[in-house]
Amino acid sequence: MARKKTASKPALEGARVVVGVSGSIAAYKAADLVSRLTQEGAEVHCVMTASAQQFITPLTLQVLSRNPCVTDMFGVPGQWEVEHVALADRADVVAVAPASANVIARMACGIADDMLTSLVLATRAPVLVAPAMNVHMLEHPATAANLDRLEALGYAIIEPAEGMLACGYEGRGRLAEPACIVERIAEALGRRGDLAGRKVVVTAGPTREPIDAVRFISNPSTGKMGYALAAAARVRGAQVTLVSGPSLLPDPAGVEVIRVGTAREMLEATVQAAQGAQVVIGAAAPADYAPAQPARGKLPKAQAPETLRLEPTPDILAEIGKRKGKRVLVGFAADVQDLAARARKKLEAKHLDLIFANDVTREGAGFASDTNAGVLVYADGRTEECPPMSKRRLADRLLDAVVKIARARSES
Repeated sequence: MARKKTASKPALEGARVVVGVSGSIAAYKAADLVSRLTQEGAEVHCVMTASAQQFITPLTLQVLSRNPCVTDMFGVPGQWEVEHVALADRADVVAVAPASANVIARMACGIADDMLTSLVLATRAPVLVAPAMNVHMLEHPATAANLDRLEALGYAIIEPAEGMLACGYEGRGRLAEPACIVERIAEALGRRGDLAGRKVVVTAGPTREPIDAVRFISNPSTGKMGYALAAAARVRGAQVTLVSGPSLLPDPAGVEVIRVGTAREMLEATVQAAQGAQVVIGAAAPADYAPAQPARGKLPKAQAPETLRLEPTPDILAEIGKRKGKRVLVGFAADVQDLAARARKKLEAKHLDLIFANDVTREGAGFASDTNAGVLVYADGRTEECPPMSKRRLADRLLDAVVKIARARSES
């Protein structure tokens, strides 16, 4: 006798998804994206820029989403509430797809001159940005800097695909496939609020150990990994404190940032911030050594000593590990060989739950890179290879592991 099949619940059942469509030829793919989201059970609301309406009609997205398509910042709302604020508050996730170079630049600068950019600025939901444009526009330093800034502010970038572009060029710049965008939206929703109620402390950047008033010992760290972790944790609902060494990156939205200079200052600030924290992530690259006797003023070059006596700086994570308690403690290890074996030794010595090790000589995995790759080592001996990916995406992967460890610990 045949059994009746029970319909499975759509993956995005009940999720409120706002799809922002900007002026790109790839706007036609928004129809497929909205259709897929609706079929997955999402409540979809579409917002279009004026330029987007030159490529696809609002009626198309309205029919596919089964909701009015918002196009006018000053249109009469269907109910008595400010439309962009109401949508921003109701959204569980916002996906700007396609995102043109123009809308990316405006979002990066915090400009709110139309419905879409106003909504993005007002929402506290995760924001995903899927660029689509000419390859040369994508590779222009201004666009690259704007995408970096969006990531630093906590937005997730869905990398464009490579292939033949509408302009006739071939290269990166194609909008990611709608199925891929739906998958990333589902990932963002799955992480929604999974760190709510938890205090997370992240360290980032280098430290500077003074030789005299103007010279110092440091390293090439920019803080990108730590800032990505802080932004991702904030989006997932955590109360986040970022203890940062010298960095040119903007403060992640909604994150308390404590600026420090030396490794000792970073230790003191981290110990203080860690009080009451459930998670501490040491992504900083503090200098291992500091001059034993830094000069007060500027040493004349002719009077500089032939040798410089150094002393070890404090090991910040090891100090936190001594008073670990039930905290989840995560570290990073920059190495050049035997990554997993060396990382495991550091994990055990510092009482860590998790450590990420990367080969700093590997392209796309060293200091100042926008991407990272390496191996994730757990306290129970498990290891996970992490292929090259954006630091923001790696941040979410690490936080996925942190959430599982924290839940298991709270249930034990």
